[in-house]
Amino acid sequence: MTETPASSNSRPPQRFPVVVVGAGPAGLTVGCVLRAAGVDCLVLETGTRESVEQRPRAGVIEEPVVRGLERRGLAGNLLERARRDTACEFRFDGERHPFGYHELTGGHHWVYPQQFLVTDLVREYADVRGGAVRFGVRDVRVHDLDGDRPSVSYLCPESGHRKVVGCDFVAGCDGARGVTRMAVAGRARVARHDYGIGWLALLAQAPPSADRVLFGCHPDGFAGQMPRSPEVTRYYLQCPPGDDPESWPHERVWAELHRRLAAAGAEPLTEGALIEKRVLDMHDYVTEPMAFGRLYLAGDAAHLVAPIAAKGLNLALHDAFALGDAFVERLLRGDEAGLAGYSESRLRQVWDYQEFSQWLSELYHGGATGDPFRAGTALARLRRLFSSPATAAAFAERYLGTAARY
Repeated sequence: MTETPASSNSRPPQRFPVVVVGAGPAGLTVGCVLRAAGVDCLVLETGTRESVEQRPRAGVIEEPVVRGLERRGLAGNLLERARRDTACEFRFDGERHPFGYHELTGGHHWVYPQQFLVTDLVREYADVRGGAVRFGVRDVRVHDLDGDRPSVSYLCPESGHRKVVGCDFVAGCDGARGVTRMAVAGRARVARHDYGIGWLALLAQAPPSADRVLFGCHPDGFAGQMPRSPEVTRYYLQCPPGDDPESWPHERVWAELHRRLAAAGAEPLTEGALIEKRVLDMHDYVTEPMAFGRLYLAGDAAHLVAPIAAKGLNLALHDAFALGDAFVERLLRGDEAGLAGYSESRLRQVWDYQEFSQWLSELYHGGATGDPFRAGTALARLRRLFSSPATAAAFAERYLGTAARY
């Protein structure tokens, strides 16, 4: 249920065609698409601009997403500064198994930390394209989503007074715990999958030990290395869900990373200070549909993909492209087809990526379950990846991602 604002009997003093709740990658991209078409919108964000621009999150961006950003004039810094990954490496049975997906497909990944992308998008939206944005707002609420005069209200950080903004549409881009997802609780179907494992997410002030992503499939648990820059490396260690990051001191972390990523002929890991430690409980969810009246959900407000396959940021940006374009078609040309088909078309790709994440999880974690059968099948999958050209090609295509053709 959505609330009716106190001022619902009179037209709110402010009005925008679209109010975007959330200044993450999805929300800012929707805003940039709208401003490029000359459509006014307001972006509301509970965090400060500084905090939004500094949050370290994902960093692997698929080539179709980069091309989507490029077509919308949003990839300038990314194309200049991002590194291109053309191969990854699996380590199992004490051996190195390089996997050159560029050789198979001609494609590659781009590595560009999410906070850099968000900084670019904030600047493009607010400073270059003149988009309206309010940072640091509190107690955001959405109202009358099923009517033809929806609105969003919030507490102004300067005055403490509640402001009401009328609109034609609301874009819910405020994440898993945001108000827009809560607004459809009880109305949406939510499918959830819990992997029963955790990942200790680490950011180390140390150069990567290899110039590629490493996947360590070890009987004691998964380990991963994801280069972020010449000086900073992202690492992951499988751990129990809900584990305390403080139970992983420097010595224990590096001992486990060395052990789980060990392989014949491999360079030893370069250790460094751990500047971030947090435990991620691996789970997925999908909210269906992704549209409710005048509210359209995008990114983590609609679906969460565990970082197992590095698909979350990419799905969020695919959502934003589709939603931003659909808003423009509806508001400027009166064409409702894009908004009418938004939920169904986006959910097809969402479920495709969820299935791949689940398949990949068994590859990574099956050998550490303590179940001999799952360990055997996981090892069979790994061996087939390096013995069957058809399997390798299929994996490379899904690992690299596909354009949204749904």
